[in-house]
Amino acid sequence: MRNYIFQRDKYQCQSCGKTSQEANLSIDHIIPLSRGRKNDISNLQTLCLTSNQRKTDKIDHRFHRHFEI
Repeated sequence: MRNYIFQRDKYQCQSCGKTSQEANLSIDHIIPLSRGRKNDISNLQTLCLTSNQRKTDKIDHRFHRHFEI
């Protein structure tokens, strides 16, 4: 699943736009599991480690492509 998410997101951070050549990328939950969202492909996005650490367990309202928040 991890590789699918990276490919779907073109190996680019969905927050700041950095690519895998510019930063370490990770998989992030758009709506955190702690907020009741499931661990499924529609709730996952690629973020660089810096953006992921900045986001913490907040809901990322910028990402509406998979479902409405």
